Amino acid sequence: MKAVMFERFGEAPEIRTVPDPTPSAEGVVIKVEATGFCRSDWHGWMGHDPDIRLPHVPGHELAGIVVAAGKQVTRWRPGQRVTVPFVAACGRCVECASGNHQVCEHQFQPGFTAWGSFAEYVAIDFADTNLVALPEDMDFATAASLGCRFVTSFRAIVDQGRVTPGEWVAVHGCGGVGLSAVMIASAMGANVIAIDLTEEKLNFAKQLGAVATINASTTPNVVKAVKQITNGGAHMSMDALGHPATCNNSISNLRRRGRHVQVGLMLGEHTSAAIPMAKVIAYELEIRGSHGMQAFRYRAMLDMIRAGRLQPERLIGKRIGLEDAPAALMAMSDFEGIGIGVVTRF
Repeated sequence: MKAVMFERFGEAPEIRTVPDPTPSAEGVVIKVEATGFCRSDWHGWMGHDPDIRLPHVPGHELAGIVVAAGKQVTRWRPGQRVTVPFVAACGRCVECASGNHQVCEHQFQPGFTAWGSFAEYVAIDFADTNLVALPEDMDFATAASLGCRFVTSFRAIVDQGRVTPGEWVAVHGCGGVGLSAVMIASAMGANVIAIDLTEEKLNFAKQLGAVATINASTTPNVVKAVKQITNGGAHMSMDALGHPATCNNSISNLRRRGRHVQVGLMLGEHTSAAIPMAKVIAYELEIRGSHGMQAFRYRAMLDMIRAGRLQPERLIGKRIGLEDAPAALMAMSDFEGIGIGVVTRF
């Protein structure tokens, strides 16, 4: 099969011909029909993930068709249209038994702990736990776009953030994660403030439901601006970028007993960000991380999509071929543009 591969971190990936994968006893092989690319892939290529072993094939947002299944797989057969959470679970550990597959003790991630979906085929283990059936009327590009940023935002807003109608929600960073969060929080009935450095992304956030925007490049004090708009601070706030400044602003712009959810990855030199802990204590603030979403929780999200309350297809940006993926991956050093880029031609 054709695949995007890199042999050294930070050096240009190349299109290579590599052996086709085979399914494990509990796994499947999926013919990739679409795969998104996001900044997590860029972090992996740069060497920020210790689990990656070289040479490596990246890619973790995928949708496609099952073409082979292991002997112990009971729920899936060749021909079915599927997608996969970017955090795949073992289905057997204590966390999985409690329903928290997203923090599985033995989790694996295509594109990080194993070869990923920037390829014609990808193998996924423990298929009965990790696969999600796709609606027949959902195109593969939209399905692939759900796999990381959209589902992560859904869980961050709905499950971790516990957003309710009428609340103020601040979203710091309007890349794929942030724009997804704007759409989802708006669909939940919240008043959303979108915060970013570019007017282009902020204008798009308005189209997705944001009731107010803040350009952090021209606003001297983002925290003060949020508090003025909300008359006291956000009920829930999310750092969708993953930077010490956005993390601090997200916590600091909360009202008393507010809820901060960290979604943006804090890697490299940003791993240990400063937190205004005195305010966390005095205001009884809540700080949570959010790391993907379990396969069984997709049903709630898909129901909202079918009902028209969520329209993830609006977040699709450019569609490219596999041969364009190496350049697109390297270009993410300058951050992503508007929307979610997806490989749709193999």
